[in-house]
Amino acid sequence: VQLQASGGGLVQVGGTLSVSCVVSGDTFSNYAMAWFRQAPGKEREFVATISRSGLTTAYSDSVKGRFTISRVDAKNTVNLQMNRLQFEDSAVYYCAADKAMALVSDAARDYAYWGQGTLVTVSS
Repeated sequence: VQLQASGGGLVQVGGTLSVSCVVSGDTFSNYAMAWFRQAPGKEREFVATISRSGLTTAYSDSVKGRFTISRVDAKNTVNLQMNRLQFEDSAVYYCAADKAMALVSDAARDYAYWGQGTLVTVSS
């Protein structure tokens, strides 16, 4: 299973950006998906997750109400729409996938497959 993240870039504080992750090598609809992020000098942290069906989502407190995770099974893609971006949202964003979990998880150790990351920089 391969995950390819894209869409990162430079955005002004308060702005909007969307990142995407395309999954290949297996049936996408069998995988729960998630986004994590890692800022320089910090540990990787959970951002958002979505179940196989798309009916269940969960967010970290820091992004709840600003970010939206979604999936398009026909395109093998999971998206993260990021609104009202703040300086502290600057990080490398990683998508993750797992086939075995029951529903969703906010723990990085529960995801077997990871993308290479895409950099999001929020500037003034």
